[in-house]
Amino acid sequence: MRRLHSALLPLLLTLLLTPLPPAAGDPAPPPPGPPVTTVPAVARTWPVGVRPPVLRTWEPPPTAYARGHRGVDLAAAPGTPVRAVAAGRVSFAGRVAGKGVVSVELTGTDLRTTYEPVRATVKKGEEVTPGEVVGTVEPTGSHCTTACVHWGLRRGATYLDPLSLLPPWLLRRGPSRLLPVLGIPLP
Repeated sequence: MRRLHSALLPLLLTLLLTPLPPAAGDPAPPPPGPPVTTVPAVARTWPVGVRPPVLRTWEPPPTAYARGHRGVDLAAAPGTPVRAVAAGRVSFAGRVAGKGVVSVELTGTDLRTTYEPVRATVKKGEEVTPGEVVGTVEPTGSHCTTACVHWGLRRGATYLDPLSLLPPWLLRRGPSRLLPVLGIPLP
């Protein structure tokens, strides 16, 4: 009997520790390696204003619990409309630690944007379109020295730079404008 146990134990361990092949129709496991940090430029508008001043940029923390700035702060006066930057579904609209927060899961991606401090005008589960107002900037609750809205971006538990959602044409200033030269007749 002891010999039988000795012979079966390695076989049993091999069976238990060998992963099963994926079943037909199962999604492929994610490739090993660091998390994906590229972001598609799906935004169609800034969250506030036309091209608001960026008061503080994204400063990724070196570790999950280290200091950093997990979004960007955009200058915005209290009462300024806050818009969804891209199409999506509202995943949260409420208060967190006394601040109004709106989160939107972006359609066709694994990304989620957040806006705070915002008095929500949408409810959880609502579909939003690019540029649709999701709330207004609250007069208090900001961590800025002046009125602002904090715009964040996450993929799962990983914070990303929300400015990377904007296509180049939204990041650049408007075109140069040539002024007429005085004293020269027009053709």
